[in-house]
Amino acid sequence: MRSLLSAFLMYSRIPVPQVEWKEENRRYSLGFFPLVGAVIGGVLLLWRYLCGAFGFGQFVFAVGAVVIPVLVTGGIHLDGFCDVTDARSSFADKAKRLEILADPHIGSFAVIYLCLYLLAQTALFSELHTVKECIPAACGYVVSRGLSAVSAVCFKAAKKEGTLQSFVKPSHRTVTIAMAAAFAALAGAAAVAVSPMCGCASLMAAGLAVLYCRAGAYGSFGGYTGDVCGWFLQICELWYLAAYAAALMIGRSV
Repeated sequence: MRSLLSAFLMYSRIPVPQVEWKEENRRYSLGFFPLVGAVIGGVLLLWRYLCGAFGFGQFVFAVGAVVIPVLVTGGIHLDGFCDVTDARSSFADKAKRLEILADPHIGSFAVIYLCLYLLAQTALFSELHTVKECIPAACGYVVSRGLSAVSAVCFKAAKKEGTLQSFVKPSHRTVTIAMAAAFAALAGAAAVAVSPMCGCASLMAAGLAVLYCRAGAYGSFGGYTGDVCGWFLQICELWYLAAYAAALMIGRSV
């Protein structure tokens, strides 16, 4: 239970009881990380239902859908996305890129790519018209966090210290991987059960995001950091949603 609370304290802004910041309380935190995504997905479904019940338009729904993860997480993963975007856009050496990751300021490249990212998300969410169509999209928040947790534990770290390592080092690796993978698999199975073609397309996109971000992390930084995991999570969610929306639109036209 303390590991669960630690996961929500670190990766969300949901009010939960405070627990002492020590390693034994973070042993399984990454394994519980996908549950934060389950909360986001649940709120998304509720928002889709309310928009339909009160007659809100698609644009209102789409903007709300983009805002929900930011409200739940406090934007911690978007911060990593911005930092990695700035670092990779600098075309500096690995040491300099790692310095840029630690810089609290945001650069012009991060602003540009963040605006494009949010616009793309808004456009994609505008294609989801019903609660049923939103279920696979909601599952994506669990899938992305499950894959992020597995990547953090399994892939090489760029630094020996940092926020990510404060969760990775004390973790029970086998149990954490099993927990995160199980949550991701259950969410993926639910997405496929609701919409087989769209669900499979989304999961394939998520798998490609893992490969793309692993190559980018190793090539640009020599491994994973907390910011890189945030960057991966945002890339995974966007690719997952893009594949789902594309498959959904193709299915409607057939």
